[in-house]
Amino acid sequence: MEIRLRNLKKCFGEKVAVNIDSYDIHSGDMLGLVGNNGAGKSTLFRLIMDLIKANEGEVIMVGEFQGQPVERNVAEQEDWKQWTGAFIDDSFLIDYLTPDEYFKFIAKISGVSDEQLEEHLAKYEHFMSGEVCGQKKLIRSLSAGNKQKVGIIAAMIQQPQVLILDEPFNFLDPSSQHAIKRILTTYHEETGATIVISSHNLTHTTDICPRIALLENGVIIRDIQNEDNSAEKELEEYFEIND
Repeated sequence: MEIRLRNLKKCFGEKVAVNIDSYDIHSGDMLGLVGNNGAGKSTLFRLIMDLIKANEGEVIMVGEFQGQPVERNVAEQEDWKQWTGAFIDDSFLIDYLTPDEYFKFIAKISGVSDEQLEEHLAKYEHFMSGEVCGQKKLIRSLSAGNKQKVGIIAAMIQQPQVLILDEPFNFLDPSSQHAIKRILTTYHEETGATIVISSHNLTHTTDICPRIALLENGVIIRDIQNEDNSAEKELEEYFEIND
């Protein structure tokens, strides 16, 4: 599924948070979005997910779903949610539920059977480290890292063709960070999904993303093809200069 950004602009008062004339996230891309704090990464994700309204422009998803060609403006239509999964922050969680209850809720509204859900959760049992499912703890009582795991796993329940994750490495210990890199890489290889992640960690991002978009003051200033981690040096030089 391709994501097309056209004349996309979002302002908060006089501050321009996102200002992108034209940018395509190609079908099957695994794109890393990087930039300093305030660069506009989370705002861009919220525009793509229609969580906030743009002042100008549009986000369009184009591709094929269930054998049929589709083209959807996310601000005007709703069915793109059938092929899209995302976790941006804790507001995506229902914190008065246990993880088990939350997973079942997401599965139900996504048309995923109990058997399919069980298979899905079994794949990530090691990632959850026995601290998420079956513990009878409310999500609000979990550690920040385990909340992060719940959000990521839930975003993938319906096997989305578009997966958007904001700072997926946040709050995770080194073992879990390594695991989520493997999980995302495997998912991308198996499904060909379009995956977009943001991260402050350049090493993690360049390890798994063949394409990098560098955002500064709401503008994508560089579109980098990352072959054999070639982007890491370029990005390190950029951030050293702009610290």
